[in-house]
Amino acid sequence: MSRHLGTISAIALCLAAPQLVLATTYTREEAVKIALEKSSDVKTAEEELVSANSQVDAGYGNAMPSIDLSATITRIFGMEDVEKSTKISDAAAGMAQTNDANGHPNANAFDTQVLGPALDGMTNQMMKQAYRWQSSVDLTATQVLYAQGKVGTGIQIAKTYKRIKEVNLENAKANVRYDVENAFDQLIYLDSAIVILYESKNMLQENLNFVEQSMKSGLATELDLIRVQLSMDQLNSKINNTEKSRILARNALLNTMGMDWETEVQFQGELRDPTAGYSFPDTSMANVKKRRKELLMLEATEEMLDKNVSIEQGGYKPTIALVGGLKYSNNQNEFYKWDAPDWDENINKYIALNLTMNLFNGMKTKEAVVQAKSNLRSTQIQKETAERGFRVQIESCVNTLSDADAQIEIAKRQIDLAQKNYDLTNAAYKIGRETQLNLLTAENSLRTAKLDYMSAIVEWNKAYNALLQATGEY
Repeated sequence: MSRHLGTISAIALCLAAPQLVLATTYTREEAVKIALEKSSDVKTAEEELVSANSQVDAGYGNAMPSIDLSATITRIFGMEDVEKSTKISDAAAGMAQTNDANGHPNANAFDTQVLGPALDGMTNQMMKQAYRWQSSVDLTATQVLYAQGKVGTGIQIAKTYKRIKEVNLENAKANVRYDVENAFDQLIYLDSAIVILYESKNMLQENLNFVEQSMKSGLATELDLIRVQLSMDQLNSKINNTEKSRILARNALLNTMGMDWETEVQFQGELRDPTAGYSFPDTSMANVKKRRKELLMLEATEEMLDKNVSIEQGGYKPTIALVGGLKYSNNQNEFYKWDAPDWDENINKYIALNLTMNLFNGMKTKEAVVQAKSNLRSTQIQKETAERGFRVQIESCVNTLSDADAQIEIAKRQIDLAQKNYDLTNAAYKIGRETQLNLLTAENSLRTAKLDYMSAIVEWNKAYNALLQATGEY
C-alpha cells in the first residue's frame, strides 16, 4: 500500500474530528450502552415484558379458589308493614280459659306452650317475604375443579407470551444497536470527509499562493488567479455543507441514543478495517432459523395460538366447580333496623357442587373455534413467508458485501492513480509545462478518489452489519 493510501486508510477508519475543550465525548460502546438504556423502543419492550410476567401470575391465580363478599339491600314497594304475630298462641291461651261440655279446658298445655308458638313462628317466617326492607351479606368461596383444561392451558399460553416478549426485548436491543452503529459509521465518514476536504483546501491554498507569486513575476495571468479562487470558493462551500451534514448526523445519532441534542458533544471511534480478516457470518439456514428473533417470535406465537384453539374448543365441554358460603339475611320494615346475627335463624351455611355446560349460544363457540384456527393458520403462513424472505435477504446481503469488497479495491487503485496524476501535473505546472486547468482537475480528482474510498469503507461496514443482522448474529 502506498504512503498516500495508508494515510487515507487511517483517516477513514478513525473518527478524526477536532475535539473541543470540555466537550462530552462518547465512544461507540458508550453510545450503544446509553441507547440500550434510554431508547423508547427498548423501554416499550421492557414494559410489555412486565405485562407478560403479570399475565403468568394471573394465570396461576385462576387455579386458586375465588373468595367473594357481597352485600345487598332491597326495597320492596306495595307491601304493608308486617309485625311479628302471636295470634295462634293467644287463641290457644284463650281457649285454655274455657271448658267444653264435659268441663275440660278447650286447650291444653301442649297447645298453648308448644303448638301455638310453633305455628306462629312458621307463619312469621312466611310473612317475612313481604317485609319492605330485605338485606343480606354473603361470603362465597368457589374452586374450579374441572374447566376442560382452560386453566392449565391458559397458564401455558401466558408463559409462551412471556417468552415472546423476552425475545421481542432482545430483538429491540439488537435493532437499536444496529441503528446506533450505522449512525456512528456515518458520523465517522463525515468527520473524515471534513479532514480530507481541509487537506484539499491546504493543497489548493498552496496553488493559490503560487499563482499570486507568479502574477507578480508575470508568469501567470489574472484568469489563472480567478480559476483558482473559484475552485477555492467551491471547496469552501462544500466544506460548509459537509459540516452542516455532520451536525445533522450527530443530532440523529443522539436521537437514536434517546438523548437531547448537545452542541458540545463529540464521538470517538473506528470503523471495521475490511483488510483485518473479519470472519464471514454463518449463512446456514438451519442455524439462521435458530438465531433470527423474528422467526422465534413467530414460532412462539404459533404455539400460543395452537393452545388457544384448545381453549375455544373447551366451550363445548362442562365446567365443574365446588361452591361454599355463608349468608346472613335480615328482613325489616325500617331500613335502619338490623337484627344481631342469629346463627340459628339468620345465617345459612351451604356447600354445593356446580356443573355448567352451554347447550346453545348462537354459534358463538363454533365461530370462536373457526377464528382461532384461522389466526393459527395466518401465523403459520407468516412464518413460512419469513423463512423464504430470510433466504432472499441473506443472498442480497452477501452480494452487497461482495460488491463492497470489489469497490474498495477499485477505490484503492483510483487513489493511487489520482495521487500520481496530481503529483506529475503539479510538478509540470510549476515549470510551465502543464495548464492550471489540468492541475485543478487533478486536485479535484484526487479529492474525489479519497472521498470515494472512504465511502467504500463505510458501505462495506454497512453491508457487513446488514449481513450480521440477516443471519441473526448481530
